[in-house]
Amino acid sequence: MFSSFFETARNSPFRTPLSTVRCDAAAPVVDPQPVEGRQIAAAATPVAQQQQDSCEFGSSKYFALCGIGGILSCGTTHTFVVPLDLVKCRLQVDQAKYKNLVHGFKVTVAEEGARGLAKGWFPTLLGYSAQGLCKFGLYEVFKVKYADIIGEENAYLYRTSLYLAASASAEFFADIALAPFEAAKVKIQTIPGFANNFREAVPKMLKEEGVNAFYKGLVPLWMRQIPYTMMKFACFERTVELLYKYVVPKPRADCTKGEQLIVTFAAGYIAGVFCAVVSHPADVVVSKLNQAKGASAISVAKSLGFSGMWNGLTPRIIMIGTLTALQWFIYDGVKVALGIPRPPPPEMPASLKAKQH
Repeated sequence: MFSSFFETARNSPFRTPLSTVRCDAAAPVVDPQPVEGRQIAAAATPVAQQQQDSCEFGSSKYFALCGIGGILSCGTTHTFVVPLDLVKCRLQVDQAKYKNLVHGFKVTVAEEGARGLAKGWFPTLLGYSAQGLCKFGLYEVFKVKYADIIGEENAYLYRTSLYLAASASAEFFADIALAPFEAAKVKIQTIPGFANNFREAVPKMLKEEGVNAFYKGLVPLWMRQIPYTMMKFACFERTVELLYKYVVPKPRADCTKGEQLIVTFAAGYIAGVFCAVVSHPADVVVSKLNQAKGASAISVAKSLGFSGMWNGLTPRIIMIGTLTALQWFIYDGVKVALGIPRPPPPEMPASLKAKQH
């Protein structure tokens, strides 16, 4: 009885994690092949290699897929927070009527009903989808191209400057795509009776001010969005690096996709708070400028004064912090879903390590 027990134990697949089971001593040993559709990988396989990448890092397909991630990331999140954005804009342009965030919601619902909180959702969806395409897609393009220009060692040593330059370049083009939709959105949200939707707003704007109506806010938009985006990308990239280095108890390669996305969300929220503060004065000027006919950015800034340019900061910190965290979470989630390469945080090149010894 005991001899058969020991024979069974010796042939058990659970004897050691990597045992080879032989039912027949004469049978040839066949190397195990992966089963199509199975998600379980060997314990020694890094998490990052469990899924085949759908494209090569830095290829045209890679940049195109990153652009799709940007569309989904920015378009959905900005549309989701339209009610908060609407009240924030009204706080910025009419502090007397909309005293604070809660009061602003109450006044809006009392005057226009709950549907009034969704005003401007369509130009928001179109504008920020276009912006997301350029912002994320071109950021990846410029980051790779600028790194190639300055070389691997300099790309590591001056990586913060690299992130700042790549994000500023991407946002320059992203705002050209966003400006017409942002101008229409602000008019719909802040001028009572001007228009109920995007379809009504466009012909009115063309009739009153011509094409200039759509681009007169471009320069202050650059002033708001370029510092915001520089902070958003550089702060995010460095925060992720620091979280994996000092907070997360194991290397990124050993983290599951879910754990990596939690780190992404946390780093995104931290970056979002800084973004909101840096870009807020210009955001107030943009709202006022698109509301006032024939005004310039300088005249608006003078009329607001220093304290006036900080109107609505609290709701904007809440909005931008949440937005930025969700955007990075969605963007990284899309990368996971589409199998887009996700390089780990940068490490010192071997050539640089050799110079230091």
